[in-house]
Amino acid sequence: MSQVEYRRPDAGIFASGKPFFVGCNYWASHAGTLMWRNWDAASVEADLAALSRAGVQVIRAFPLWTDFQPLTAHTTWAQTFIEMRFGEEPLPDTPAGRAGVDEVMIERFRCFAELAERYGISLIVGLLTGWMSGRMHVPPAFERINVLTDPQAIRWQVRFVRYFVETLKDCAAIAAWDLGNECNCMGIVKSTDEFWNWCNAISSAIRLADPDRPVVSGMHSLLCEDRPERHILIDDQAETTDILCTHPYPLFTPHCRIDPVNTMRNAFHAAAETRLYGDVGGVPAFVEEAGSLGPGLSSERVAADYLRNMLWNSYAHDCRGLLWWCAHDQTELPQTPYDWVGMERCLGLLRTDRSPKPVMEELGKFGRMVSKLQLPPFRRDAVCILSQQQDQWGVGYLSFLLAKQAGFDIEFQYADQPLKPAKFYLLPSVRGTRIISRHRWLELLRAVEEGAVLYVSSDNGSLEPFNGPFGVDIEYVAQAVAPARIVNPARGLDLAAPAEFLVRYRNRCGEVLAEDGEGNPALVCNRYGSGLLICCNVPLETALVEMPRVIADGNPEYYRVYQLLAELAGVKRNVTRRNPALTLTEHAVDADTLLVVAVNNTPEELADTLCAPGWKLVEAPIGPAPDGEGVLRLPRNSGAVLRYRRI
Repeated sequence: MSQVEYRRPDAGIFASGKPFFVGCNYWASHAGTLMWRNWDAASVEADLAALSRAGVQVIRAFPLWTDFQPLTAHTTWAQTFIEMRFGEEPLPDTPAGRAGVDEVMIERFRCFAELAERYGISLIVGLLTGWMSGRMHVPPAFERINVLTDPQAIRWQVRFVRYFVETLKDCAAIAAWDLGNECNCMGIVKSTDEFWNWCNAISSAIRLADPDRPVVSGMHSLLCEDRPERHILIDDQAETTDILCTHPYPLFTPHCRIDPVNTMRNAFHAAAETRLYGDVGGVPAFVEEAGSLGPGLSSERVAADYLRNMLWNSYAHDCRGLLWWCAHDQTELPQTPYDWVGMERCLGLLRTDRSPKPVMEELGKFGRMVSKLQLPPFRRDAVCILSQQQDQWGVGYLSFLLAKQAGFDIEFQYADQPLKPAKFYLLPSVRGTRIISRHRWLELLRAVEEGAVLYVSSDNGSLEPFNGPFGVDIEYVAQAVAPARIVNPARGLDLAAPAEFLVRYRNRCGEVLAEDGEGNPALVCNRYGSGLLICCNVPLETALVEMPRVIADGNPEYYRVYQLLAELAGVKRNVTRRNPALTLTEHAVDADTLLVVAVNNTPEELADTLCAPGWKLVEAPIGPAPDGEGVLRLPRNSGAVLRYRRI
């Protein structure tokens, strides 16, 4: 009997070909997380009206679990469970009562959804909101219980979700169902199977009630591989849900908050992480939560610049939308978590009087600007394979950034996945002994034999066969006592990078592209069948991941290594530039029409000359156009869309 593959619903607002959407996560201005029990329809309507006027298109909303399913567990001798109640009251003998759901709260959410529809706002509904802004919000019955693994807790979660979705699926404003808010924070799981089972139970309950809307993951900090301390994987989430999401705050995202938020490292981290999730998962992905995290970390102007840069890069790299955290400042609320955490009070697009901040103005302006220009998929020139036993996010992120600076774009996969077809592969900063399976490694080498180019950088990783195909001998590996170097005076390369291990190559038959400063090969290229194998004894990607300012303009030009790789791989872009801080993505409309998104990833005005042989600039649908000499001038942290026609 053949296995029937799950038919995913239409992706709706997340589908390719739909406009890039902008919006925010929402709690009512008057009450924050207590909005449902302190319901004020007039205040909520005023909030939604203000957000709509300012340009918010999509809101992520949260039916707080403890309010919507306020169960208490009644027990007898030795804590033996007898029944669930609403406080002291028996559960009503109704569908809502049997699901443990408060019907008053359901009607309040229906009112909320109708108000959202009135103001033209779509909703992503975070169903199981038991964790929010550093505080747990679970029903009394499940306090101090691991709700991700406890069978009784899961049973009642399923009942709640199924009833909520079945009852409210007729609300036109609802665009998608979200499992909840960062539900991986609600408990500790001991295996990937435990979390997969929880996700599958909740997703299945949603789909039984509403098979037509997509299910959003709602999680944060997913991994490419299982680790002893973490078991929430990208591919597992893609299997159990339809849409993946990222929550890429600079403060909480590794390898980001070492540079100012309005510089390149942070300008790209939302787009890069979202592409990692979408590429590895094979499903649409978007930025579900993002923010500068308040005035303690950046001024209002810098936060607005950061958002504008992040929007441009997310738009250009097929991240389907972006939601800011959050709608309103909450400076006057006495309850937790606002009483606990200072930054939670000042994260809004709007101030407490509903006046817009600069970030709101930027969000609304960008949404209006791009709403009528859907970008075709962007061109990818290489596949970046993330291996096991490494920091996949760090290695992947630096590979992404180096490629952007070098003038090309990459697609992600990890080593255990089927090999994506390509002419150019990167296997960066390999480490340990479990890098890639034998059959996948041989498949990759066969692709090179047939004409592909493969680059491997070593972080003391063991690949076999290696020496023969790559044309080198590894003489020895030892702990490094000094930074590694990549030197080629003819190409202007003299780069130093920290490395934990020294991998000493002896060249047998390859072409030495760079040395280590002592005459030993550091970067070697070898013909293999019809293709090329390139090895580097410096884990360039790992080395740069925690080095401040290495991605900023004017620092050592590490990206030139990737530039050399692209040349060897025959990567030729239709439109090029000189400055590595000006990044370009290419979007083919048809054989003769090309859209190019140009982004200035610096906090200063940037001017650079674009070169497009064989193409004629027709117009700039968004932003400034190059002048008659081909010089494009972009304000700080901003971008432009350019339309070219083949000559």
